[in-house]
Amino acid sequence: MTGLDLRMAQKVLDSQPFSALVGARITAFGDGAATLEIDSRENLRQQNGFLHGGVLAYAADNALTFAAGTTLGPAVLTGGFSIQYLRPAIGTTLVARAEVVHTGRRQAVARCDLSVVGEDRTETLCAVAQGTVLSAASSSRSSA
Repeated sequence: MTGLDLRMAQKVLDSQPFSALVGARITAFGDGAATLEIDSRENLRQQNGFLHGGVLAYAADNALTFAAGTTLGPAVLTGGFSIQYLRPAIGTTLVARAEVVHTGRRQAVARCDLSVVGEDRTETLCAVAQGTVLSAASSSRSSA
């Protein structure tokens, strides 16, 4: 996002009440990429003990949009995305790494790999997502 750095991106994320609820944080931001992390905790899991698919979808959505915002500017909105769950998300931290694949004048396409970090610090890919992010430069509010 033009004029935004990692610190400012985290402030934007913190201004989203749902992001605060899940405890999301941005650990990398810039040059067409963004990484979002969420610590696994009991109230984010489903009945079998895996991170809930909605938490993974939230992480993908925000990581995709923040990554695209680095190329489109700060006023962006998710146009749509799809996610494929590969295996149960079991681990201590969810890591969503998004990267822009293509940027046009009004939209960007990005992909996101979602992994969980295990107790032994190894990462396991658990889902992949792809989405389209739209420039909302005419909007008076910025969204990521």
